[in-house]
Amino acid sequence: MAISASEISARIVEAVMAQKLAPGARLGEQPLAMLFDCSRTIVREALTRLAARGIVTVSARRGWFVIEPSQDEAREAFEARRVIELGLIRSTGRIDKSALRQLKAHLQREKAALKESDVGHRSFLLGDFHVCLAECLGNTLLADTLRDFTARTTLIAMLYQSTHDAVQSCEDHVQIVAALERGDHAAAEALMAEHIGTVQSALRVQAPTDPLAQLRDALAPLNTTTPKRRRKTAPADDATDSSTYLGALL
Repeated sequence: MAISASEISARIVEAVMAQKLAPGARLGEQPLAMLFDCSRTIVREALTRLAARGIVTVSARRGWFVIEPSQDEAREAFEARRVIELGLIRSTGRIDKSALRQLKAHLQREKAALKESDVGHRSFLLGDFHVCLAECLGNTLLADTLRDFTARTTLIAMLYQSTHDAVQSCEDHVQIVAALERGDHAAAEALMAEHIGTVQSALRVQAPTDPLAQLRDALAPLNTTTPKRRRKTAPADDATDSSTYLGALL
């Protein structure tokens, strides 16, 4: 059965969330078409969808690439996740038993992944918890939105070398689910806010720098002093005085 554009885009997002595709990675149409055994038209459709979702970008001359979020985009992505996830917890009713079982099963997979050497699988599960939570709270539309934002924040963590501990992240998830199970939505919301804040604060985002600093330093006037030379006194009407001439030009 031929693969669809939706399936290709889903595979790419999964690879991003598993940290197997780095920020700026090139996504060539022909290699992808060969990999998925499909036409370049299908690949282009998948990449176009991902571009609309903010996961990839395209250059007319260079092709398709995984995005490299700026510092401002990093801040906005975490703010968006905070608004969505806290609002989702705040607006939900009591979570049913089947949803709790699904969330607990996901937590068990996270814990098992922490003991394995597959960092990609672990990273995917830790990010996918937030998507799973949205689905269990009954909002598939926000789940899809969170999948994209989670992919973007995964790229941000890779780009800015996040120091966040995977074990701590899993423990945060456990506490959030426990609060939801006992019906304490206020605690769950507070825990989620702290969790997102902790992940964001672990990013090594540098303070804004002066983009002209290097050029400004290179072109600064040389701080040298040269001895004054004795020169003959030129006639008052001498129009070839070099200092006058340069001053007029500058």
